[in-house]
Amino acid sequence: MNGYNVIIDVNSGCVHSVDEVAFDIINAYESQSKEEIKKYILEKYSDRSDVTSEDIDLCFEDIETLKEEGRLFSKDSFKEAAAEFKRRQGVLKAICLHVAHGCNLNCEYCFAGKGEYGGEDKGLMSLETGKKALDFLVENSGTRHNLEVDFFGGEPLLNWEVCKKLVEYGRSLEKKYNKNFRFTLTTNGVLVDDEVIDYCNKEMGNVVLSLDGRKCVHDKLRKTPNGKGSYDLIVDKFKKFADARNQKDYYIRGTYTHFNTDFSKDLIHMADLGFKELSVEPVVCSPDEPWALRESDLPVLKEQYEILANEMLRRYRKGDGFTFYHYMIDLDAGPCIVKRISGCGVGTEYLAVTPSGDLFPCHQFVGDSKFKLGNLDTGITKPELLAQFEGCNVYSHKECDSCFAKLYCSGGCAANAYHTTGSVNGVYDFGCELHKKRIECAIMLKVAEAEEGFKVEY
Repeated sequence: MNGYNVIIDVNSGCVHSVDEVAFDIINAYESQSKEEIKKYILEKYSDRSDVTSEDIDLCFEDIETLKEEGRLFSKDSFKEAAAEFKRRQGVLKAICLHVAHGCNLNCEYCFAGKGEYGGEDKGLMSLETGKKALDFLVENSGTRHNLEVDFFGGEPLLNWEVCKKLVEYGRSLEKKYNKNFRFTLTTNGVLVDDEVIDYCNKEMGNVVLSLDGRKCVHDKLRKTPNGKGSYDLIVDKFKKFADARNQKDYYIRGTYTHFNTDFSKDLIHMADLGFKELSVEPVVCSPDEPWALRESDLPVLKEQYEILANEMLRRYRKGDGFTFYHYMIDLDAGPCIVKRISGCGVGTEYLAVTPSGDLFPCHQFVGDSKFKLGNLDTGITKPELLAQFEGCNVYSHKECDSCFAKLYCSGGCAANAYHTTGSVNGVYDFGCELHKKRIECAIMLKVAEAEEGFKVEY
């Protein structure tokens, strides 16, 4: 990609940037004899004086050295331990606190049914229920010190005073129980004002700001109840918000659909507005919806990820880069192998809490009675539901066995798998194709960073 030849050794995590000759040799190394490889290479590069039989032998020696060191063609040493790794996630560390099941926007593609999650648990979370949720998190967090709480909805700013009181309550629990709360807020921005910005900058470790990109794209599906677009209501507020946070610890988070398969233009638009921390996700919805992504969109979407990566590379070289969530990988320091095998912690480390105090494996299962785990008053009453998620890891999907990206996606999103295949252990093929392309782009950027010397700030 983009002039680089990249070899990923899946099991060791090693990434090798090589020339085209070594690339061809490595790709053929386990399927052909050395004599066959040498004959092929000498014929293919017959016009190059720097490709000789001796050079090929030296490449063979380098490959054997890397194999001995466990950095190329390494063996899978994790499969047998995968189930044990997942069991280590059995202690709660995060909750998604649905403080409002209602919204002041009317976004057509909303997975939460315009913020109401089917309408059975509408309304605002009470302070009492919120406190119970924080107590529940502390009680079920074992020896974990760092705990996470995301104020979510619907639109959480509809219940802003309760959010602030819950932060205050959480802070009162920290010294008592030797915990550290990291609060986050996800908002559509309509109710953002200076007070919200100032408070979040003091108390929220991260904020997620919903913007789909260009005005025409954003306004097509993210509308007010009277049917008007919301772009002009929020974009200046978001710019002020991001600047007030010194362009750190936030995300501009968008959704792309069949209506904007040229989504790289939306990300570039947001970068041109001055935003530095960006994310867009493909819509996941019924295939019958007009905005649903289609198989025929895949080639265009993959090309868009490459266009985005190349534009980011161009800007990094100029010293004016921006980050894209799906390209933020750390090849040196994590995540650890337990996390890379076990995934996000849905139903094990992470739960969602509704306004009435009902418990679900994550926010994308809220409203589906089949996945109601219990209530804050009763605790978990359906442990058999949790067992489904305890079995979710990268090795529970046979489709992942030969995938180069498996230790970057950990088997994918259980909710997306369920909503597209009917099983939390299914595979959302469309999402897999996109994720593999994102990993290719992300690693290409890391190789460019290493070889060209610019620094990507995360």
